[in-house]
Amino acid sequence: MAHIEEGGKGGRAKNIELNLVPVIDLMSVLITFLLISAVWTQISMIQIGSSLYGKKSDTQPNPTPPPNADVVLKVDVKPVGYVLTVGKQVISLPMQAGQFDDAGLIAQLQRVKQIYPEKVDAILTMADDLPYEQLIKAMDNCLISGFSAISVATGAPQ
Repeated sequence: MAHIEEGGKGGRAKNIELNLVPVIDLMSVLITFLLISAVWTQISMIQIGSSLYGKKSDTQPNPTPPPNADVVLKVDVKPVGYVLTVGKQVISLPMQAGQFDDAGLIAQLQRVKQIYPEKVDAILTMADDLPYEQLIKAMDNCLISGFSAISVATGAPQ
Protein backbone atom coordinates (compact mmCIF):
# COMPACT_ATOMS: atom_id res chain seq x y z
CA MET A 1 0.00 0.00 0.00
CA ALA A 2 1.16 3.47 -0.76
CA HIS A 3 0.98 5.94 2.02
CA ILE A 4 1.81 9.55 2.61
CA GLU A 5 3.14 10.78 5.89
CA GLU A 6 2.52 14.37 6.75
CA GLY A 7 3.74 16.33 9.65
CA GLY A 8 0.76 17.66 11.52
CA LYS A 9 0.39 20.25 14.16
CA GLY A 10 2.21 19.56 17.29
CA GLY A 11 4.71 17.24 15.70
CA ARG A 12 2.24 14.44 15.29
CA ALA A 13 2.50 12.69 11.92
CA LYS A 14 -0.56 11.74 9.92
CA ASN A 15 -0.45 8.53 7.99
CA ILE A 16 -2.67 8.63 4.92
CA GLU A 17 -2.84 5.40 2.97
CA LEU A 18 -4.01 5.46 -0.62
CA ASN A 19 -6.18 2.54 -1.62
CA LEU A 20 -5.00 1.71 -5.15
CA VAL A 21 -7.01 -1.49 -5.50
CA PRO A 22 -9.96 0.19 -7.33
CA VAL A 23 -7.57 1.91 -9.74
CA ILE A 24 -5.82 -1.37 -10.51
CA ASP A 25 -9.17 -3.11 -10.95
CA LEU A 26 -10.36 -0.39 -13.33
CA MET A 27 -7.15 -0.52 -15.38
CA SER A 28 -7.29 -4.31 -15.67
CA VAL A 29 -10.90 -4.11 -16.86
CA LEU A 30 -10.02 -1.38 -19.38
CA ILE A 31 -7.05 -3.32 -20.75
CA THR A 32 -9.15 -6.46 -21.07
CA PHE A 33 -11.91 -4.53 -22.83
CA LEU A 34 -9.45 -2.95 -25.27
CA LEU A 35 -7.87 -6.31 -26.09
CA ILE A 36 -11.25 -7.94 -26.67
CA SER A 37 -12.62 -5.11 -28.79
CA ALA A 38 -9.48 -4.72 -30.90
CA VAL A 39 -9.99 -5.55 -34.54
CA TRP A 40 -7.39 -8.08 -35.52
CA THR A 41 -8.82 -8.96 -38.94
CA GLN A 42 -8.40 -5.60 -40.68
CA ILE A 43 -5.87 -7.05 -43.09
CA SER A 44 -7.96 -8.01 -46.08
CA MET A 45 -5.56 -7.35 -48.91
CA ILE A 46 -2.36 -9.13 -49.72
CA GLN A 47 0.18 -7.36 -51.87
CA ILE A 48 2.05 -9.67 -54.15
CA GLY A 49 5.13 -8.20 -55.73
CA SER A 50 4.75 -4.77 -57.19
CA SER A 51 1.22 -4.07 -58.19
CA LEU A 52 0.24 -1.81 -61.02
CA TYR A 53 -2.56 -0.46 -58.86
CA GLY A 54 -0.62 -0.31 -55.56
CA LYS A 55 1.00 2.61 -53.80
CA LYS A 56 3.22 4.79 -55.91
CA SER A 57 6.33 6.47 -54.63
CA ASP A 58 7.98 9.47 -56.18
CA THR A 59 11.09 7.52 -57.18
CA GLN A 60 9.23 4.87 -59.17
CA PRO A 61 8.71 5.45 -62.86
CA ASN A 62 5.20 5.32 -64.18
CA PRO A 63 4.23 1.69 -64.66
CA THR A 64 3.16 0.52 -68.04
CA PRO A 65 0.06 -1.59 -68.13
CA PRO A 66 0.64 -5.19 -69.13
CA PRO A 67 -0.27 -6.20 -72.66
CA ASN A 68 -3.92 -7.11 -73.12
CA ALA A 69 -4.80 -5.53 -69.78
CA ASP A 70 -8.24 -4.72 -71.15
CA VAL A 71 -9.03 -8.46 -71.32
CA VAL A 72 -9.96 -9.40 -67.78
CA LEU A 73 -8.69 -12.77 -66.57
CA LYS A 74 -10.25 -13.60 -63.23
CA VAL A 75 -10.20 -16.83 -61.26
CA ASP A 76 -12.89 -17.16 -58.60
CA VAL A 77 -12.23 -19.82 -55.99
CA LYS A 78 -15.65 -20.82 -54.70
CA PRO A 79 -16.76 -23.65 -52.44
CA VAL A 80 -18.22 -25.41 -55.50
CA GLY A 81 -15.06 -25.09 -57.61
CA TYR A 82 -13.22 -22.67 -59.85
CA VAL A 83 -14.92 -20.11 -62.05
CA LEU A 84 -12.68 -18.67 -64.73
CA THR A 85 -13.69 -15.41 -66.37
CA VAL A 86 -11.92 -14.39 -69.57
CA GLY A 87 -13.35 -11.17 -70.87
CA LYS A 88 -17.06 -11.88 -71.12
CA GLN A 89 -16.64 -15.65 -71.27
CA VAL A 90 -17.28 -17.52 -68.01
CA ILE A 91 -15.95 -21.06 -67.60
CA SER A 92 -17.06 -23.10 -64.61
CA LEU A 93 -14.81 -25.86 -63.29
CA PRO A 94 -16.80 -27.69 -60.61
CA MET A 95 -15.17 -29.82 -57.93
CA GLN A 96 -14.53 -33.43 -58.84
CA ALA A 97 -14.79 -36.03 -56.07
CA GLY A 98 -14.50 -33.32 -53.45
CA GLN A 99 -11.30 -31.90 -54.94
CA PHE A 100 -10.74 -28.73 -56.90
CA ASP A 101 -10.06 -29.35 -60.59
CA ASP A 102 -6.52 -27.99 -60.67
CA ALA A 103 -5.63 -29.82 -63.89
CA GLY A 104 -8.71 -28.40 -65.60
CA LEU A 105 -7.86 -24.90 -64.39
CA ILE A 106 -4.30 -25.20 -65.68
CA ALA A 107 -5.59 -26.45 -69.05
CA GLN A 108 -8.03 -23.56 -69.34
CA LEU A 109 -5.40 -21.04 -68.27
CA GLN A 110 -2.94 -22.42 -70.82
CA ARG A 111 -5.64 -22.15 -73.48
CA VAL A 112 -6.08 -18.49 -72.53
CA LYS A 113 -2.31 -18.05 -72.66
CA GLN A 114 -2.29 -19.43 -76.21
CA ILE A 115 -4.99 -16.95 -77.24
CA TYR A 116 -3.32 -14.00 -75.44
CA PRO A 117 0.42 -14.88 -75.31
CA GLU A 118 1.46 -11.43 -74.07
CA LYS A 119 -1.04 -11.33 -71.21
CA VAL A 120 0.63 -11.87 -67.83
CA ASP A 121 -1.87 -10.52 -65.30
CA ALA A 122 -4.62 -12.38 -63.50
CA ILE A 123 -7.00 -11.54 -60.68
CA LEU A 124 -7.89 -14.04 -57.96
CA THR A 125 -10.83 -13.92 -55.60
CA MET A 126 -11.66 -16.46 -52.96
CA ALA A 127 -14.62 -17.21 -50.72
CA ASP A 128 -13.95 -16.43 -47.08
CA ASP A 129 -14.83 -19.89 -45.80
CA LEU A 130 -12.21 -21.74 -47.87
CA PRO A 131 -8.76 -22.58 -46.51
CA TYR A 132 -5.88 -20.32 -47.40
CA GLU A 133 -4.07 -23.23 -49.07
CA GLN A 134 -6.63 -23.19 -51.87
CA LEU A 135 -5.71 -19.61 -52.72
CA ILE A 136 -2.05 -20.63 -52.85
CA LYS A 137 -2.91 -23.55 -55.17
CA ALA A 138 -4.84 -21.22 -57.48
CA MET A 139 -1.89 -18.81 -57.51
CA ASP A 140 0.47 -21.68 -58.31
CA ASN A 141 -1.80 -22.76 -61.17
CA CYS A 142 -1.67 -19.23 -62.57
CA LEU A 143 2.13 -19.18 -62.31
CA ILE A 144 2.42 -22.57 -63.98
CA SER A 145 0.27 -21.31 -66.84
CA GLY A 146 2.46 -18.25 -67.38
CA PHE A 147 0.50 -15.53 -65.57
CA SER A 148 3.09 -13.97 -63.30
CA ALA A 149 1.33 -10.70 -62.37
CA ILE A 150 -1.23 -12.03 -59.92
CA SER A 151 -3.51 -9.75 -57.97
CA VAL A 152 -5.71 -10.90 -55.12
CA ALA A 153 -8.96 -8.98 -55.00
CA THR A 154 -10.69 -8.34 -51.72
CA GLY A 155 -14.20 -9.48 -51.17
CA ALA A 156 -15.85 -12.74 -51.96
CA PRO A 157 -16.24 -13.91 -55.55
CA GLN A 158 -19.53 -13.09 -57.21
